[in-house]
Order: sequence, then structure tokens, then C-alpha cells
Amino acid sequence: MTSQRGFTLIELAIVLVIVTILIGGLAVPLTAQIQARRTTETNRTLEEAREALLGYAMTHRTVGPPQRPYLPCPDIDGDGVEETRTAGACPKDWGWLPWVTLGSAAQDAWGNRLRYAVQPQLTNSTNGFSTAAPPAPGGGHDVCSNHDCVTVDVASDVPVILVSHGPNGRGARNVNNTLLAAPTGANEQENLDADNRYVSRPPTKANDPAGEFDDLTAWMSFGMIVNRVCPAGGCP
Repeated sequence: MTSQRGFTLIELAIVLVIVTILIGGLAVPLTAQIQARRTTETNRTLEEAREALLGYAMTHRTVGPPQRPYLPCPDIDGDGVEETRTAGACPKDWGWLPWVTLGSAAQDAWGNRLRYAVQPQLTNSTNGFSTAAPPAPGGGHDVCSNHDCVTVDVASDVPVILVSHGPNGRGARNVNNTLLAAPTGANEQENLDADNRYVSRPPTKANDPAGEFDDLTAWMSFGMIVNRVCPAGGCP
């Protein structure tokens, strides 16, 4: 009679260890692929948000004359609707992208709202903006590669800023209208402090000397806005 021999416990344990190592080796690249895909998706969402803002300006004009375009107010309470103006002026010049008003994406790829900051002159529904009377120099937003940059090294004096708070979501408002934990890194904090400086830089880990950073930032210059909203002759 032929005897049959099975695996011993030691052999099974060795096999399980090998399988665990193999699975662990595959998990890291898979996680990186997922994050890369979400980053690409969010960059596309930011681009679509810029197009939606331009579309709003193309269809909203002051009573005039002259009839001038204007941009939407930021959403402050998280309902996705731009806030109500008083005497043509928005309550705040920073908040969240009014996605309901714009008919744009409600969130980034990590389920959080997009931050939106805009120079007040461009949202005033009484005066609007024009090529004849551009925003006053120094009234826009500066984008730096570091929170304490002495000289602006990415983009200066831009009127519109959009920010996704990235994979860690620190400082963001999620789809349940809940504010998430504040960031610990100075560069991410700079994108939350409501001044006119924002940071755009490659991502860094929490143990990096510069601190953790994974925000995605997009912006529009005044020239870009008027070239799209006021082609051939500009806005009066």
C-alpha cells in the first residue's frame, strides 16, 4: 500500500511567509499606481474647474453699461452654492469652489472639496472686470515653492487660485461637509491661512525637513481670463 505524505506545519509556514512577502511587494506598487491615477484625475478636475469659472464669466455680465463679466463668489458654508453678494461684493474672497453654481465636479479624487480664492474686483457684480481697468497690481495671489519664500518663484499676482488638499486631505472639507484635521506642515498650512500666498511644490513625506506636503494647486492669470472671456477687442 502506497503511503501519502502531506505538508508539514513548518513547510506550510514557509510557504505562507513567501506568499506574504510576494503580496507585500506587489501592494506598494499598486498603492502608488492608485495614488498616481487619483492625482491625474484631480489635476483634470482642477482644469475642469477653471473652465467652469471661465464659462460662468462668459454668461454673467453687470447690468451696465458697459456690461462687464464677473466671476462667482466662493462658497463659504459648504453647500456648493456661491454666497449672496451685498452691493455687488462677495462676503469673502476665499472659501470653496461653488460647484453647484458652476455645474462642475463636487470633489477631488479623495472625496474633498476644492478650495477657491479670488481677487474681489473680479467677483463684483456691479463693476465687473475689464481690459481697460485691470486689477490693481499687488492685489492678487502669489504662488511660491516654499511657505517662507522671499521672492515669488512660481507665479505672482494671479487673481484666481484653486487648491486640492491632496491624499492626506488635511484642512479640507469632505463631501459630508466635515472639516478635516488641520495640516502640520508649514507649506500645507500656507494654503489655509487666507492670506495672498499659496504654495505649489512636489510632494514631500511627513519626515521631510520641509514637512509633509501633497496639495495640488492651479491658478489663472488675469491675461488668461480676459483672453478667454473677452476675445477680439477685450471687455469694455
